Amino acid sequence: MAPTKEEVYEKVKEALVDALALDDDEVTPEATMVGDLGAESIDFLDIVFRLEKAFGIEIPREELFPEDILQNEQYVVDGRVTAEGIAELKKRMPFVDFSRFEANPVVQEFAQLLTVQDLCRYIESKVGAA
Repeated sequence: MAPTKEEVYEKVKEALVDALALDDDEVTPEATMVGDLGAESIDFLDIVFRLEKAFGIEIPREELFPEDILQNEQYVVDGRVTAEGIAELKKRMPFVDFSRFEANPVVQEFAQLLTVQDLCRYIESKVGAA
């Protein structure tokens, strides 16, 4: 039986608290993984491992980290993601709200985008949460 959205959130929260050595109350749905919670690239390996184990799923790197788009001259011009690039990101990452990023699509700012809620929506899509 698929987990509920609340169960997904609790497991994601637990993985983040453990991986990032945070207090429970620091992890909120709106918190950004990098800006608010201080996750670094090495931490994401631990987080992904914990989530794969907790949910019994596989998380392909490119589904959460679209470097192939962000480093592609077809989608990035002068350090900014083009409209075509944003469309590609939305297709690849339908669980992310890109509205803030679209206003200023600087590649360096992409890391500030992913929130706890986005991560939960991603997991929900993988496990068919109700």
